[in-house]
Amino acid sequence: MADKPYSLQHSENPTARRQALRDIAARRDAVLMPGAGNALTARIIEDLGFEAVYLTGAGLTNMTLGLPDLALLTPADLADATARISDTCSLPLLVDMDTGFGNALNAYHNTRRLERAGAAGLQIEDQVFPKKCGHFGGKAVVPVAEILGKLKACLDARQDETMMICARTDARAVEGFDAAMERAQMMIETGADLIFFEAPESLEEIQAIAKLPAPGVLNLVVGGRTPMPAHAELKAAGFSFVLYANAALQASVHAMQEVLGSLHATGSLDAVADKLASFSERQRLVGKPELDSLAARYEGS
Repeated sequence: MADKPYSLQHSENPTARRQALRDIAARRDAVLMPGAGNALTARIIEDLGFEAVYLTGAGLTNMTLGLPDLALLTPADLADATARISDTCSLPLLVDMDTGFGNALNAYHNTRRLERAGAAGLQIEDQVFPKKCGHFGGKAVVPVAEILGKLKACLDARQDETMMICARTDARAVEGFDAAMERAQMMIETGADLIFFEAPESLEEIQAIAKLPAPGVLNLVVGGRTPMPAHAELKAAGFSFVLYANAALQASVHAMQEVLGSLHATGSLDAVADKLASFSERQRLVGKPELDSLAARYEGS
C-alpha cells in the first residue's frame, strides 16, 4: 500500500492520461489492469500502485443495479461512472462500452459522451445486443460488416486522437477460434488501437492471440473459460494488458459475506475485527485530510 496521501488535485489532463495508456500499451509487458465498478475501488487500485484501471461493465452492473451482466446499464449510467472515476483517480481509464448501446450512430454518440467524461480508452465489442458476460453461454455475434462499421464510428467520433479504441471479439464461443482470429485481424486492419480476444480456451490459443499485429488485452476470469497462465508467460508472449476485470468485486463480495455473516451469527464484529479497514484508513482513501485542508483554507480557519 502506498504511504503517500491521496490527492484530489490531479495535474494530468485527459490527453496526458490517454498518452500514458498508449505508452503502457506500446511496452507490451503484460501490465496488470484491475477492474473497478466505482470510484472508491479505482482509488484503491491507484493507491496500491497499479498503472491503469478498467471500468468494468459487469462490475458496474453488479454493484449499482445488483443485477447480472445482461446489458441492463444505460449510456448515462456508464458516463456517470466514467466521470466519477476520472474525477478522483489519476490513472488512465479504459472504459467497457459493451456493444455501443445500439447501432453505429449510437456508438459514435457514446464515444463522444465517454470521451468528454474522461475516458482514456474505450472498448467496443461484436456481440448482439443485448449482450452477455463474455464467459456466459448462449452468446451471439453481429455480422463482421456491422462491427467494423461500429469500430469506424468510434474511431471517427473521437476528438482526441490519443484516446485508444479497443476492439473486442466474442466470436470464439460462437464461430470458433479461426473465425474469431479473422475478425480480430479485420478489426486491426480497420484501425483498432488495442485488440481484445475474449475467452480463449487453451494455452495454445493464448499464444496465437499474442502474435496478432496490435497490442493485446487478455481477460482472466476466475472460474471462466480461459486458462490462467503465469504472469511471466504473458509478459514473454507480449500482451500489453492482463485484465482482472472483477477480482476486486469478487473479493468485496466474499469479505462482506464473511464480516456480515459473522455479525449476523454472533451479534458483534469481535471475531472479524481484523478484517475491517480502520476508520482513519477509510478517510485517507477518500481524501478527507486534503478536503479538511481545503475547507480550512477557504473558511479562513
